Amino acid sequence: MSAPPARESVTVVEVLPTLAAPPAPPVPSPPPPAPIALPAVPPAEAASAPALAAPVLVYPRRPDRPPIEPMITHAPHLNWAGPGDHWSRAWGTPGLAATESATALMPALRTASVPMQSPGGFLADPPTPRDLDLVRSSLATLEPVAERATAHFYALLFLHHPELRSLFPAAMDVQRDRLFRALLAAARRADDPAALTRQLHPLGRSHRRYGVAAAHYPPFGECLLAALSRYCGHRWDAETETAWRRVYGLISRTMAEGAEEVAATPSWWHGEIVGHEQRTREIAVVTVRPDQPYPYLAGQYTAVETPWWPRVWRHYSLACAPRSDGLLTFHVKAVPAGWVSNALVRRARPGDVLRLGPPEGSMVVDHQSDGSLLCLGGGTGIAPIRALVEEVAERGAGDREVKVFYGARRNEELYELQAMLRLSQRHPWLSVHPVISDQRTLGLAGTLPDVVQRYGPWDGHHAYLSGPPAMVRRSVDALLRSGVPGEHIRHDLGGSLAAG
Repeated sequence: MSAPPARESVTVVEVLPTLAAPPAPPVPSPPPPAPIALPAVPPAEAASAPALAAPVLVYPRRPDRPPIEPMITHAPHLNWAGPGDHWSRAWGTPGLAATESATALMPALRTASVPMQSPGGFLADPPTPRDLDLVRSSLATLEPVAERATAHFYALLFLHHPELRSLFPAAMDVQRDRLFRALLAAARRADDPAALTRQLHPLGRSHRRYGVAAAHYPPFGECLLAALSRYCGHRWDAETETAWRRVYGLISRTMAEGAEEVAATPSWWHGEIVGHEQRTREIAVVTVRPDQPYPYLAGQYTAVETPWWPRVWRHYSLACAPRSDGLLTFHVKAVPAGWVSNALVRRARPGDVLRLGPPEGSMVVDHQSDGSLLCLGGGTGIAPIRALVEEVAERGAGDREVKVFYGARRNEELYELQAMLRLSQRHPWLSVHPVISDQRTLGLAGTLPDVVQRYGPWDGHHAYLSGPPAMVRRSVDALLRSGVPGEHIRHDLGGSLAAG
C-alpha cells in the first residue's frame, strides 16, 4: 500500500540532505525561427517533366467521430497550396503509384555537360580527393548565402515538381533549413564512409514517413545542383558539377540503403488515443493503442504526427516499458508556438487517431553489463526514465541500484513524482530524489547538473539523461567531472528530441 504523499516527500528529503545553493535561473527557450519567403522564379524557367503520383491521403477514424479539419486552413499566411491541396483532406497512408525509372524522372533543367553513368545523371563512382576539394571550396563560398540558396532550391523543386509539395509540411520555415543543411553536412563528410552512414542511414529511414521513395532522389539532386550553380558563382564550373554529381550520388545511395534496411517494417503506425489525462495546465499524459504491434525498447522515442498539422512530426519519448496490452504512453508539454504539442495537450481526445513513426534512439539499458544506473530526468524528460525503471523492475535489478534525480523549476512541475515514489516503495533498489531550482519546498535545491555533481563521484555508474537540451549538455559535463566515463553516458540529444 502506498504511503501518504507527505510521508513520501519527507522520506525523499531524508535520503539526501538538502544543501544550501543559490537557485539557478531558468534557461530561456530560443525564439521560433521566422518564416523565409521563397524567391520568385520566372515561369519561363519551368520545364515539363513526368509527374510522380501524389500521395493518396485518407486516414482512419471512428465512425462516431466527426472529420478532423486541419488547422492550417485557418492560417492563410502559411506556405501551403490552397483549398484543393492534399492537406485539406487530412492525412493517411500515402502510396506512390509511379513505376517510372529514375532516369525517366529527370527534370529538363539537368545540364548536358556531364556524362551519365547512373540513373538520374548522378555518377556511381565514388568521389575522388580532387572532387572533395572542389566540393569543400564551393561550400565555403556558399556558406554566407546559404539561406538564399536554400530558398532557391525549394522554389525550383516546387516549380518543376509541384507534386512533391505534398511531401512537406505546410509551413516550411524549419523543414527548409533542416533538409538543405543536412545535405550540405553530408557533403562535408563524403570522405568518411562510416560517419556518412551514421548520419544518412537514420535520415533515409526517417524520410519514409513523409512518403519519400527512391524515385524522388534524382529531382532533389537536380534542384540542389541548380541552386548550387547559381550561388557558388565563379567557383562553379563543369569540373565542380561533376564532383557534386559524384558526391550527391553517394549521398542518395547511402540514404536509400538506410531506407532499404527497414523496408520490411511499416513506415508508420496509426494509433488511436484511448486515454488523455491532464496533469497540469501545460502537461498531458496521452495513451495510444497502435493499429498493429509496435516493437520498441524502454528509453526509445518516436515521431508523432497529428491530423491537425499534417506532415509536421515531433519526437516524444515512450513513457512506459513495452506492455502486454500493447498500449503506448507519452508525456506531452504544450510549448509556446508548438503546433503538435498544443494540439496533443489542448485538442486531442480519446478516439482521435495519430500517426507514429518507427522507434528510434539508443538510450537503452544493457542488461548484460554491470554497474548501477544513474538517471536524470528534467521536466517531461522523466518519461523515458520511468520506462527504463519499469523495464529494470520487469527484468530484475540484481545487484544494481537505480538512482533517479527528477528536476524542475517549481514543485508543481514534478507531475510524475508521486508515481515515481510509489515505484521506489515497491523496489528497494530504486531511490528517487526531486530537485527544484526555484520555489523549493521539498527535495534538493539547485539545478540537476549542480546537484548531481554535488553528490558524486559517480564512477561505476551508467548514466541516462533526458530533458531540455541545455540541461543534458550541462549534465554530461558534470558527470564527466564526477568520474563517469563518456561511453557510460547515454542520451538522445542528437536525435532531435525537440518538442513543438
